[in-house]
Amino acid sequence: MCYDPEAAPPAFTPPVTGTRARSLRLTSADGATFAAYEARPDDVRGAGVVVLPDVRGLHGFYKHLAVRLAEQGHPAVAIDYYGRTAADDDRGEAFPIMEHVTRLGRDTIQADIMAAADRLGRPAVALGFCMGGRNAFLASAPRFGFAGVIGFYGAPGIAGPYGPGPTQHAAELSAPVLGLFGGADEGIPAEQVAEFGQALTAAGVRHELVTYPGAPHGFFDAAHTAPGEHATHTAPGGHGAHEAAGADAWRRVLDFLAAV
Repeated sequence: MCYDPEAAPPAFTPPVTGTRARSLRLTSADGATFAAYEARPDDVRGAGVVVLPDVRGLHGFYKHLAVRLAEQGHPAVAIDYYGRTAADDDRGEAFPIMEHVTRLGRDTIQADIMAAADRLGRPAVALGFCMGGRNAFLASAPRFGFAGVIGFYGAPGIAGPYGPGPTQHAAELSAPVLGLFGGADEGIPAEQVAEFGQALTAAGVRHELVTYPGAPHGFFDAAHTAPGEHATHTAPGGHGAHEAAGADAWRRVLDFLAAV
């Protein structure tokens, strides 16, 4: 998983509008309900964002991220994956992740993504992390109706439990893709990122894939981006590599959303 329960998205940009946030339940195409967290800006300035969490599901990091996006003028809905199998919506440290993740299905995840997108309306973008990043890349397919997709450290190649990934499905994708990766992420080797880029190019999908040297999996985290930390990994300008990677990634996310 990317983040522990205490993780939080860094605040690289000051708010430009007030926000209203609340928990809610959404209903998927099969009638199942699942937890979500919605943040709405007082002044809408751009596309909506469906936030797709890591394997832990809807925990605090993604609720905070929805608010961060709304502060920049983007309505956001972060979703949970486990409404069909978990007895409650608690995704804290006691949540038995592996008991539930193997019971997930790609079809139901994608149906839940569509339900969240319908809640927001269009234009909308999918933004995911780790497992959510992988699912965001797959949501580039035309049936989702997204104006673009963004994935942080989403494995693009063949990986369990669902097998073929975005690279193998690239011919089915169409919406622009922004992929953000850590150069020190041992779970996603550079070769996989390169293969993903080649597959998207062959499919004619507009894309930008960015790898940050020295940055680990989960680098977009306030705990990893405090000034002065990780001084052994230095980026141009004298800032730690994690801080520089996080700040640049956030800038690219906002630029991508502004272009929708």
